[in-house]
Amino acid sequence: MDRGMVGSTSKGRLHVEVRHHGPTAVVTPAGELDHHTAEVLREPLDECVDQGRVRLVVDCSQLEFCDSTGLNVLLGARLRAEEAGGSVHLAGMLPVVARVFEITGAEAVFAVHDTVEEALADSPAD
Repeated sequence: MDRGMVGSTSKGRLHVEVRHHGPTAVVTPAGELDHHTAEVLREPLDECVDQGRVRLVVDCSQLEFCDSTGLNVLLGARLRAEEAGGSVHLAGMLPVVARVFEITGAEAVFAVHDTVEEALADSPAD
């Protein structure tokens, strides 16, 4: 199983890394996800789906802030992945980010896990 880092991108306050775990892509945004940085996350999520990696685990453990634009990026990725037969799982959300999902009710439409390891364990067999 390929567990190496396959890509990363950065723009000021947000850095995104992508790793593959079998058929799953683990996408790790680090920093602040907002109107100014949303494309930095949207692009690798779209690329994963375009490449057929439609099961996405977003490791939120390094995400310090997420506004409504960032939430919309994740919701859009969820829709694209589900249309292709996949899913988006969120893992390791810090309280400040989890609060945005609670307030908006968005936590109800994502599979939310305490850790990336739990999200990967919830994966279909490779």
